[in-house]
Amino acid sequence: MKALVVDDSAVMRKVLIGALTRADITDVEQAADGQEAVDAVKRGEFDLVLMDWNMPNMLGIDALREMRALGKTMPIIMVTTEAEKSRVVEAIKAGASNYIVKPFEPSTIVAKIQDVLK
Repeated sequence: MKALVVDDSAVMRKVLIGALTRADITDVEQAADGQEAVDAVKRGEFDLVLMDWNMPNMLGIDALREMRALGKTMPIIMVTTEAEKSRVVEAIKAGASNYIVKPFEPSTIVAKIQDVLK
């Protein structure tokens, strides 16, 4: 299993990598913005993407749309402070597999990771 963690916060990337490790996923690549994420997906295959919404250069929602437009079908979980229902609906319509609002309990993200990988 290979995952891509996308967040402009190095601390949040470390937290998400810890959650992936608890879900037995240790092959992890990192990106600091949406454009880096799209570039990474163009270069290689991933089994899972954890994506922030608000980042410089390219928003996570735009990166999500671009990945889906490229025909990528891996689960993408939005992990964001954007809690409004309209944002959740927008992300799901754009192709997000699940949605987690920060801050979150580590057990919550591990459960969602395991759920989308079933």
